[in-house]
Amino acid sequence: MGREEEPYVSISRKKHLRGWGYSEEEEREVGHSLRRLATHRNAFKRTAVIQAFLGSTPQLTLQLYVCVLQRYISPARAVLMAMSLASTTYGALVLNVLAIQIKYDDYKVRLSVPAFFCIIVWRCLEIATRVTVLVLFCSALKAWVAAVALVNMIILFLLPWVYFWKSGSSLPENVEKNFSWLGTVTVLGTVTLLYSAINMFCWSAVQLNLSERDLIDQSQNWGRLIIHYSIRLLENATLILLWYFYKEDGFEYFCSPLLVVQLLVGYCASVLFMLLFYQYFHPCRSLFSHNVSDFILCVCLRRTKPNRMLIEGRETDV
Repeated sequence: MGREEEPYVSISRKKHLRGWGYSEEEEREVGHSLRRLATHRNAFKRTAVIQAFLGSTPQLTLQLYVCVLQRYISPARAVLMAMSLASTTYGALVLNVLAIQIKYDDYKVRLSVPAFFCIIVWRCLEIATRVTVLVLFCSALKAWVAAVALVNMIILFLLPWVYFWKSGSSLPENVEKNFSWLGTVTVLGTVTLLYSAINMFCWSAVQLNLSERDLIDQSQNWGRLIIHYSIRLLENATLILLWYFYKEDGFEYFCSPLLVVQLLVGYCASVLFMLLFYQYFHPCRSLFSHNVSDFILCVCLRRTKPNRMLIEGRETDV
């Protein structure tokens, strides 16, 4: 625009991964305009997440429910559902990128094309199968769908507060400068509500920690990840089986057992792409203390008798 920026700059230090576990630190001068652009870009990312899970996901669920009731998918409704699914998948993709950037804040993170492909397929299958299971269950047992949704929302809403209560910490200060205690609680409740809405349909990737000033847990909690997908798979299997036994007569022209198997296989395929991403395509996988193959090897060896293994040139009990 022909204007000269103010001479003041700040120094940004980021590490670049050059090899397996080898990194180089790089300094960069960041001016006011670049910092403002980064602030706006981060705000748009968070807005995309809110729009995806509070706008597109309910729209996708509603349109699919109408299609199930009418036993017909019009071209316009198919386009609308495809756009809603793409928007929700993009929101989940943004969550994955944010989680990596928060966890590895000291590193310059860049995702490769195969990594983007794995995340998109993982998230698309996860969200599509979850929404389909909920819609089919709602079409067969309308009286119970509200109970299932409320139980999910209440548990997911209270979970961060339970961890906060167990930690014995106090409410974070300076969430906003002019907020009172009531305002802080209101903001934390709103954030927790968004967190529960995201986890209702897919893994949020970003974990809340209400005792931290940034409200984000920077540790990679593999235990929560395993528990989430195990419980969600069991829940999806239960709901789709209930639909199979209590479905309406209008589904007699569909191969219902095949649909049940396809939904369960689709969800398992999403988990497979997630494992593939963490094992081979995560941009900071060289910094993991343990990876997916180590965990699978540990689980398999626990079921066998103790053996002697050669690890890093030394014979060790497993």
